[in-house]
Amino acid sequence: MKNFTFLILVTVLVLSACGRPNADEETGQKTIRIAYLVNPTQSSHLIMEDFKAQVEEESGGDLQVELYPSGSLFPSDREAIEAVQLGNVEMTLPALASVSGFHQDFMILDLPYLFEDEEEAYSVLDGPFGQDLLDGLEDANIKGLAYGENGFRHITNNIRPVHTPEDIEGQKMRTLESPVHTDVFNAFGANASPFAFGEMYSSLQQGTYDAMESPIALLYTSNLYEVQNYMSLTSHVYMPTALLMNDDFYKSLSGDHQKIVMDASEMFKDEQRQLEQEQNEEYMQEMVDAGLQVNELTDEEKQVFSEKAQPVFDKYEEILGPELFEKLDEAIEAAE
Repeated sequence: MKNFTFLILVTVLVLSACGRPNADEETGQKTIRIAYLVNPTQSSHLIMEDFKAQVEEESGGDLQVELYPSGSLFPSDREAIEAVQLGNVEMTLPALASVSGFHQDFMILDLPYLFEDEEEAYSVLDGPFGQDLLDGLEDANIKGLAYGENGFRHITNNIRPVHTPEDIEGQKMRTLESPVHTDVFNAFGANASPFAFGEMYSSLQQGTYDAMESPIALLYTSNLYEVQNYMSLTSHVYMPTALLMNDDFYKSLSGDHQKIVMDASEMFKDEQRQLEQEQNEEYMQEMVDAGLQVNELTDEEKQVFSEKAQPVFDKYEEILGPELFEKLDEAIEAAE
């Protein structure tokens, strides 16, 4: 009975937080509610606090920002994006894989081994190619503001170090909520399926899943290294986040307030990327000290994974069209 009463209370609080008006009719003050999965120690939340301070200060308090980290409003990126689309909250910061459900061209960035390093990825994302993708979200009532850092993703598991696709063959692998990611890991030989991030710790602990893939900071800040024995630095995909706002809400802002939001988004992009890189070094050492076994892959080993994924490239070139792939190739060449 107590558990049932607690569940009702939580549900009421969540619904009231999402459903209440975001504008004060008397003062004209507007509230920007931002819901996301990462916890308060991760770089995205830390710089989001700076975003909040900058927006509130530069708007003279006309714009108020409320932060909801750790999946406190929505347990998955997809649900948070849907809430933004519907206007139940104003903003979210999901991993990019979930965004492809709202504009399929984002699927192209879920493909493996596109970028040599972060700087090449930044150049593509911050240039015309990345901006065109963000602009395409407006058809779904979503304003794409900027890309954040989630970093290169790596394979972790409880069975063995990974050097070849055969090392994960048959493993129960959790993937992001993206058909591309699932197809890629099935092509690698894993038994791959998407799963809600908020339930990953218990699923790995109980053996429901053997393996997952994650950027370094997320593995650490979510304590998932406690229930994984091995981390293999496959760097199989560079996965940014995207700072998204309800498009109707964005258009309801004055020109000055829109500029304040965009300036704060640019600040977020630059500062969060830098802090994420710093955290990666610190967190990696702490996980190794805690007993996580880490191995690097050679370029030749990564090439084997890349070749295994070629049928997935062919599949999504048919779905998305060769023109989009040509534009990405041109953007990557310009960044080199």
